[in-house]
Amino acid sequence: MASALSSLSSTSSSLLQHSFTGNSKAPITQFPNKSARFSVFAQKKAKKLRKIILKEDVTDVGKQGQLLDVRAGFFRNYLLPMGKAQLVTPQLLKEMKIEEERIEAEKRRVKEEAQQLALIFETVGAFKVKRKGGKGNQIFGSVTAQDLVDIIKAQLQREVDKRIVDLPEIRETGEYIAELKLHPEVTARVRVNVFAN
Repeated sequence: MASALSSLSSTSSSLLQHSFTGNSKAPITQFPNKSARFSVFAQKKAKKLRKIILKEDVTDVGKQGQLLDVRAGFFRNYLLPMGKAQLVTPQLLKEMKIEEERIEAEKRRVKEEAQQLALIFETVGAFKVKRKGGKGNQIFGSVTAQDLVDIIKAQLQREVDKRIVDLPEIRETGEYIAELKLHPEVTARVRVNVFAN
């Protein structure tokens, strides 16, 4: 019985030595019954990331439409159930590209319209404003952005928002330059002639 225990302990110690060493070129250890073989290899932990696209702005993560790599658990437990993101697929990438092209075309169209409108405003010449006169060059009241918007509507039949009009303070007769911010990249400069009647 003692000889059986000693042979079993020597077999199990050799089994432990070979199976838990990090050497992948170690010989394959065999069980005493020689019917099963196994080897143990060390493996790195796989990074569990998912490539996603955000459907809406997420604080500290990203903006809507942004393509990101996030941890699988964060996507599975928070973003997906809340409907804030979805996995990226080739079809989704194709749709995103088409949508971006459509948005860019729309931006170009708006900019071109603003440039054409700026050209119209600048070729018109000066807009004339009549005010009741006071002493010297003084006028009663002042000329406001709303006054200029009304004159543009009367002369050119164009609707202009008064918030885009940048007009200096006008309290005297004379010629002034007003700026119309038609687009973030397009500004029209128009002349305003103020005279007393």
